[in-house]
This record gives sequence, C-alpha cells and structure tokens, in this order.
Amino acid sequence: MSDWLIYRGAGAPHDGIEHLPPPPPWRDFDGGPLVAPPAALDPSSERRLGVQHREASHHRPGETERELVNAALYLRRPLLVTGAPGSGKSTLAHSVAYELGLGRVLGWPVVSRSTLRDGLYDYDAIGRLQDLQIARAAPAAAESGAVPGPDPTEEPGGGIGRYIRLGPLGTALLPAARPRVLLVDELDKSDIDLPNDLLNVLEEGEFRIPELERLAGSAPEVEVLSDDGARVTVRDGRVRCRAFPFIVLTSNGERDFPAPLLRRCIHLHIPVPDKERLAAMVRAHFGEGAAERYEAVIDRFLDREPGDVRAVDQLFNAIHLTQRAGWTDEDEEETRRRLTAELMRPLDRTR
Repeated sequence: MSDWLIYRGAGAPHDGIEHLPPPPPWRDFDGGPLVAPPAALDPSSERRLGVQHREASHHRPGETERELVNAALYLRRPLLVTGAPGSGKSTLAHSVAYELGLGRVLGWPVVSRSTLRDGLYDYDAIGRLQDLQIARAAPAAAESGAVPGPDPTEEPGGGIGRYIRLGPLGTALLPAARPRVLLVDELDKSDIDLPNDLLNVLEEGEFRIPELERLAGSAPEVEVLSDDGARVTVRDGRVRCRAFPFIVLTSNGERDFPAPLLRRCIHLHIPVPDKERLAAMVRAHFGEGAAERYEAVIDRFLDREPGDVRAVDQLFNAIHLTQRAGWTDEDEEETRRRLTAELMRPLDRTR
C-alpha cells in the first residue's frame, strides 16, 4: 500500500491524520478561535459499521475508493459519492471518521424542502422575543412576589446567542485543529437551488450570521450552540474553518448536478457490491462464518435481471430473518425461500 495514503481502509484506528500535509495555498483557511475536539463516534456510527465495529475489520475498500478519499483529504475538497442505494455511500463517512479518529459524524439528511440556511444555522427569533417580553415584565412580577426568570438583555448581544444553533454544515465549518466529518445524505433529493447555494460556502470555507454581524460593534464575540450541543464562540458574526471538513455528499443518481458544484468536488462512484464485498459486509454484521453459512442467500441477492435495483439492507433483512426464525425442516425451508424472495424483491418493481 502506498505510503501517501492517510485513510488506508484498514479498519483500525490510527494517527494517520497527524501526517496529513499542509493544504494547497488556495485551500488554506485561518479561522479562529479554535473549538474543542468533538465527542467520539456515537451509536449511529456503530450501527453503520456493524456490531463492535466488525465491519471495520472486514471491509476493505477498493483501490480507487481509497485513493479518491485521500485525494479529498489532501486537496481539502468535498467528496461527491454516487452509486445505487445500499452500496455503502453513507457508511464511507463513518468509516473515515472511525479510522482517523475524527469524532462524531455530523449528519445532514437532505429533503426536497432543505435550504442552505437549514445546514448552516437556526435562529429562534420568536423565542427570543417572548423571553424579552417576559424580562420586561419582570419588575411587575417582582412586585407581585413572583420569581423572575433570567434577563437576556444582560448578556452580550442581548442574549441572542441563546437563540442561535449551528446546523451540521455550520458546525463542520467551525475552526478546529482536525477536520470534522460531515455527511450530506442524498443531495439529489434537494430543491433545484440547493447545489448552487452550496457553491460559495464550499469554496470559501465560511459563512456569516447576519443577526450577529449587526451586533459585532457592541458584542464582537457571542457564544452559540453547535450541532454537538456545545457552546462555541462566534467572532464578528462570521464562522470560518481552520481545517476544512471532510464532506461526503451522497447521491443515488436521480438527478444531474451543475458543473460549478462538480468542479469543487472529487467524484467517487461506488459500483454495486460484488460477492466478495457482500460477504465482508455479512461477516461484519453477522459474525465469522456467516458469509459461508448464508452463501445461497447472497447468490440469490446477486441473481437479478439487468437493470434490477436492490439495496444491501434487503440482503441483511433476509439473513437476519433466516437466522432468527431457525427454519429447519422442509416445509419451513419453503417458507424461507418464499420470504427471502419477497424481502429481496427489486426496488424498481411494484408487483
């Protein structure tokens, strides 16, 4: 394996990220002040990677996959990952975070109503207005013997930081010593404008919060809540990264993206898993020997007409049901075959 690889796809944590070379001059960012490191992987990543990270020890990504992941790390560019449903696009982000020790994966599941603002931050203007009204009524409440709540007007910026929460993209762009991992899942499901709206943020590695910019003269530093649930400092209403995050944009290929977005990304296409890769996934989730024990189910999953679409989840469902039901005699074997066929019905067939 080449020495230049930071992400090796070896399935074991290591300190390779410490040896990542400096970024290209045009991708060198200087945001500050630095924020604290994120928490470790959460249960969501553990589920993706298999029980007790077994998938990490079994899964071996292909040469092209490893090289393009590392190209994105070296060049500080987003990785656009395309492929059929269930081919492992989303799991790749969790695998990189696990192996390189980059902490909790930030997730942004995109839907048709998603906007750039959703990914960057949320401002609860109504909640702030209500609290201000309560604070102004505090003297009257004190006279009546009631206990007044905290007065947000006594905090920097009128307490506005308590009503701003950074989204997953906004949190990924916080100035950190190590890159955060951000999974932007199913970007092809978005409104037609979102891919173009992302261009400037991905290029500049920063964004502005107008509500804080207007207060920069009187409150240059305001604490807000991050997607991790931690309090972080925003200076002059601007969030600018230090280490550009490792961003995985996934797509099932349901639409084309504009050329300006493609120019800013490294494109990786993950093919439909072959038998060897499926066997590794099955071992990850069902233990040693599972691939051999359920080889017939794997073969049935791979036996499809040209153009048929199946997701790996369907294979896992069929194996899990077979494993738990404990079918043994001939009549039960027929039930197993019938249910397996139903569970692995091609997704593009309705009947």
